Amino acid sequence: MHLIITDARLARSRAIHLSGARLLLAGFAVSLCLMLVAASLYHWVFLKGAREGWPIVGSLVRLVVKDEFAERDRFMRANLDAMARRVGEMQARMVQLESLGDRVLGLAGMAPADIPKVDGRGGVLVGARDLSLEELQATLDEMERLTHQRVDLMTVLESRLFDQHIRKKMIPTHAPVTGRTAGSAFGWRVDPITGQSALHTGLDFQAETGTPILAAAGGVVVTQEYHSAYGNMIEVDHGNQLITRYAHASRTLVKQGDIVRRGQKIAEVGTTGRSTGPHLHFEVLVQGVFQDPQKFLSAGGTAAAAQVAAAQPSPLPGSTAAPAAGR
Repeated sequence: MHLIITDARLARSRAIHLSGARLLLAGFAVSLCLMLVAASLYHWVFLKGAREGWPIVGSLVRLVVKDEFAERDRFMRANLDAMARRVGEMQARMVQLESLGDRVLGLAGMAPADIPKVDGRGGVLVGARDLSLEELQATLDEMERLTHQRVDLMTVLESRLFDQHIRKKMIPTHAPVTGRTAGSAFGWRVDPITGQSALHTGLDFQAETGTPILAAAGGVVVTQEYHSAYGNMIEVDHGNQLITRYAHASRTLVKQGDIVRRGQKIAEVGTTGRSTGPHLHFEVLVQGVFQDPQKFLSAGGTAAAAQVAAAQPSPLPGSTAAPAAGR
């Protein structure tokens, strides 16, 4: 960059050459000077004028500060109003959750009256005003407290429902042979071998040899042996003194101490022991007393099965938990 300086009196001129670096340095120096001048003017006019009470400057400063505070107040009020609307929506959701919790309580077998609820409130809307920050904070604290209560309640409900689910899986309502109905029912009958009246302590499911035998419920295998009357026999303990027995199997697939799940294949149909043909002899014992297995199978996993399992056993004349002679 070239600058030409002309002197009229001396009738001569002078040329100055500025390189890129010098030009950048000169621009920086000019900018710095302008910034210093602006800062000095601001300090001299606004700050000093405000402190010493210059009328025009003081009014201008107060106007600027007032606008700044008004803008900040409008921003805070807008945010508070938005938060208040969200809090109202959250309160409505809490009411819906409370209604849902009442229904779930009934499913879990708990009384809704035993659970503390939010006090009912209402009345005529006389007037409305904006919430203050303190009131909004108090409302949020109350909602946090109620939320903790609901979390604790849902935890208890989850535990209760899970316990019911486990108990349901431990009730023998699953058919031990798929697609077959019981041929010989529970109760007194004519013994197929002796021809005399005898107590049939279970159900007989007619099926071909090798047909899968399924666990009627989850439990632990407590007996796996060969019995002279039952043949290849398996007993599964389901807890609460409830046992199922599977007899006359051609082959057993589990051993004592194994944990079986509901519907698991544990043996195959056969005709071992005191039997006239291939079939499964299925028994249910509660507290060591024979029960009619059909009551459990007909329940199909509903609450009726749990009621049957919890009922006091009603032994039939001559019934016993020990293996009988005729099956």
